[in-house]
Amino acid sequence: MTGTAALNATARVRQLIDLTERLTASLGAEAEAFEAHRPQDAAASLAGTQDLANAYRRESAQVKADPGTLAAAPAKERAALIRVTQAFEAILTRHSRAIEAARIISEGLVKTIAAEVATQRGNPSAYGASGRANTGDSRAVAFNRTA
Repeated sequence: MTGTAALNATARVRQLIDLTERLTASLGAEAEAFEAHRPQDAAASLAGTQDLANAYRRESAQVKADPGTLAAAPAKERAALIRVTQAFEAILTRHSRAIEAARIISEGLVKTIAAEVATQRGNPSAYGASGRANTGDSRAVAFNRTA
């Protein structure tokens, strides 16, 4: 029975290593795209990355709920899992910074455009010399702070 448990644990660790490496590579490619100011390149792989992230979340929740499932795996395999997890966390930090930078740039562009539109419109006055309300500019601009 112990040999079967070790084989199952080893297979599980290798599966987690593969999943973590694939997710790390996908996030790394997206981070590079954002850093190169080419978010459209990241958009192409977004669905795949989301699927990998969901699988990783599920797998990590299962391991967290029952850490003993990996205990029978050889120490070498568990050490490899730790290494790829550390690499994953590093790329996750890099990806987060790249996304935040893109968000800040996008918001800055929207604010700049909204400010330019507001200056083009001028300051409306409520009533004209005749006592009637002046007709204003009917164009509207909305700014939403959520990204």
